[in-house]
Amino acid sequence: MNPEQFVQELSKRNFKLNENQINQFNQYFTSLIEANKHVNLTRITAENDVYLKHFYDSITPLLTFSTVLKSSSSLCDVGAGAGFPSIPLKIMLPELQITIVDSLGKRLNFLQGLITQLNLKNVTLVHGRAEDVGQNKHYREQFDIVTARAVANMAVLSEYCLPLVKNGGNFIALKGPKAEDELKLSQKALKILGGKAIAIKELQLPQSTEERTLILVKKVQPTPKKYPRQAGTPHRKPIH
Repeated sequence: MNPEQFVQELSKRNFKLNENQINQFNQYFTSLIEANKHVNLTRITAENDVYLKHFYDSITPLLTFSTVLKSSSSLCDVGAGAGFPSIPLKIMLPELQITIVDSLGKRLNFLQGLITQLNLKNVTLVHGRAEDVGQNKHYREQFDIVTARAVANMAVLSEYCLPLVKNGGNFIALKGPKAEDELKLSQKALKILGGKAIAIKELQLPQSTEERTLILVKKVQPTPKKYPRQAGTPHRKPIH
């Protein structure tokens, strides 16, 4: 998917990009490839692949759950790496208030430069592990939406993300193909943490055989204070 096809595909879905947005995606690609020479941000570097597997992939929650992702929302992206899915979503919805949580300073340095370069407002970078951030009163249960893409399995991911979602808010997990089994194994974790899966959407990225699954979880009750547990524990001892 080249940049022109990317714009056309979004237009077909009633998302018409203006010149500034098109330029922001172009700059994003250039910055990512340049920074990737010095910091390991992505294995995907061909322009067509970046536009499809990073940019378009990051926007699928907006295309799929547009009633949930509103421009006035506050969104926290856990383990965003090189900014996926939060920065593409921010380019699409400039009014979104974004908080990005990542444990690696080098990635955050890249994102800080990118935010300045793309002139993005209301983007906050938080250096820390999701378990610690989830226990911090400044962030705990503060966000309308929490996203995570390819970070961990669903039980572990729920413990990272649900503590950050405000009551009545939503957690969107961007997963690979066939995530139904993973979702089944995470039912106990979701219940304990105050979440309820309300939609699972399997999709194929355009002009490709790339399959993805989006899982939408609603926060139906507050997360018990003991969660998230200490850094490393959710991964070592998932709730099953």
